[in-house]
Amino acid sequence: MQRGAPGRGEEQERRSAADPPSLPAVPVFVFPPALDFYADEQTSHKQVLTLYNPFPRVLRYKVLSTAPLRYTVVDAEGLVKPNSCIDIVTRHRDIRARHYGTTDRFRVEVWEEGEGRGVIGRKDIPATLHPTKPESRERGVRDAPQWQPPSQLFSMRQGVPRPLSPGLFSLYVLVGLIALLVLMLPLHGDPRSLLNENLHVSVVQKLVAAYVLGLLTMVFLQA
Repeated sequence: MQRGAPGRGEEQERRSAADPPSLPAVPVFVFPPALDFYADEQTSHKQVLTLYNPFPRVLRYKVLSTAPLRYTVVDAEGLVKPNSCIDIVTRHRDIRARHYGTTDRFRVEVWEEGEGRGVIGRKDIPATLHPTKPESRERGVRDAPQWQPPSQLFSMRQGVPRPLSPGLFSLYVLVGLIALLVLMLPLHGDPRSLLNENLHVSVVQKLVAAYVLGLLTMVFLQA
């Protein structure tokens, strides 16, 4: 006796069992959101991407590129510990006129270490090679003082960077420590935390702290 064709309910059950369940994407916190390289400024040929992990679990990451032959990426794969960050150095190695105005893309993919769930989040970072800095920015530097990171304030007469004052340096260190503390605190609803619920923070608060820490990192690196 022949078996009848499976009903609609059985067919849907088989299909759902065969297809992997869709995973909710998590936000990927990378700073800066875009990279700009300038052919006439050699210092800009090296850029730093900072990847933050505000979650209470270890994340594994991988950096991909639409033009891998034009770039060198240091530590293109690795791990980011919970409530911490890592710097990924990128270098443009093909500064030729034929690439002026070309926008490539870096893609940062993350997934949970040891879970085997595949990629749970990704973010694209555009990278553009410019022949020179915009004229408006150059005129602004010549004609009027612009805002600069405190470590890069220049004397208009001597053209040399002024060191950070002790008071300002102490303030930056204090703000950085507070941002690190916020990143180390557990998220709301974390059952593994032994801290009081009043000391739990949200993802938005961790994102703000990570952004502030990224700004301070750039200030100290340029000092």
